[in-house]
Amino acid sequence: MVKIDQKKIEEILTRGVSEIIVKEDLKKKLFSGKKIRLYLGVDPTGATLHLGHAIVLKKLKEFANLGHEVILLIGDFTAKIGDPTGKDATRIPLTDKQIKENFKDYKKQASKVLDFSKVKIQYNSKWLSKLKFVDILKLSSNFTVQQMLHRDMFDKRIKENAPINQTEFMYPLMQGYDSVAMNVDLEIGGNDQMFNMLCGRTLQKIYNNKDKDILTTKLLLGTDGRKMSKTYNNAIYLIDTPENMYGKIMSIKDELILDYFELCTNISQTDISEIKKIPNPRDQKEILAKEIVKLYHSEKEANKAVEDFNKTFRDKNPTFTEYIIDKEEFYPKLIDGLLVSVSGATSSVNAAKRLIIEGAVQIDGNIDKEWNKIIKIKEGGSEIKVGKRTFAKVKLRK
Repeated sequence: MVKIDQKKIEEILTRGVSEIIVKEDLKKKLFSGKKIRLYLGVDPTGATLHLGHAIVLKKLKEFANLGHEVILLIGDFTAKIGDPTGKDATRIPLTDKQIKENFKDYKKQASKVLDFSKVKIQYNSKWLSKLKFVDILKLSSNFTVQQMLHRDMFDKRIKENAPINQTEFMYPLMQGYDSVAMNVDLEIGGNDQMFNMLCGRTLQKIYNNKDKDILTTKLLLGTDGRKMSKTYNNAIYLIDTPENMYGKIMSIKDELILDYFELCTNISQTDISEIKKIPNPRDQKEILAKEIVKLYHSEKEANKAVEDFNKTFRDKNPTFTEYIIDKEEFYPKLIDGLLVSVSGATSSVNAAKRLIIEGAVQIDGNIDKEWNKIIKIKEGGSEIKVGKRTFAKVKLRK
């Protein structure tokens, strides 16, 4: 049963939204009571989801709650090509094994936002792997080389004499064909995906004679004001510990506070307007950080994160989270053991490596930039400090 809730529909079409094509058409469909089919596509090119991903997942959830047919599409085929959007160089193709490994925890992480009893999961290899060469030629004939070269990143690469792979031209066609295969009424994505989504709109009209609408969301910037990305080490991950999540949010630039409230919380616009009147940005961030941690963990853990943060930065008395390991040989390396597996200080080995090389990691008060070093745990336990927010004490089980 589709719900016609005017307030909810208006919020879906405005909050966190960058652009809608065509807004009046989509609005008319939603108020008609007709069930529409919509989807969000995610390529498993990495293993972790961050708050930027959560924005589009949240939008998907809102449509599901109204009773519409919602699909989370896993781009297990398109990930082999790699989306060229915003990339200065050709992506390194992923193997089936890498894609499968990356997707392993996707559903678990996305479950922090989505109720999968209301959302279907599909994989685009189901149809893309079956296309014959003649099908691909027919697909390609609907677009010109000039249309593809018009994209910003291709234009930039041409000026820099950097290579453009033929398969990168194919990516928007493959993503566009997803709309045809699922015969959708609407596609949701970040505003950097507009070109790819427009290709899908064109193909849906050609193949199924249907006008597919497009809804793009605003992009969330990372803690340093750049695009949120693990490459920049500025992402806030859904799997971050409550303490890390809270600390990262407290470190965002002041000019990003209101965007984070709009895009990452469920606080009403009326209440956000009141929070905006608070003169001290730090006080605004405290409300923001606690609210986000509460969403992805719990109120109890959010309160503890506030307490630990204040002890560390206001009272200068940090709390060391204690970890017990069975034996010294079990986690011998600083990079893949203590930082990732034990303390959860970072979400990946590559991120841990960067932190070590940058001198952001201390073991028992010493900075060591040798990332593959074997660590010996001291008799009473070793203290690990990562950046300004993570404090762990690792002990051997007796």
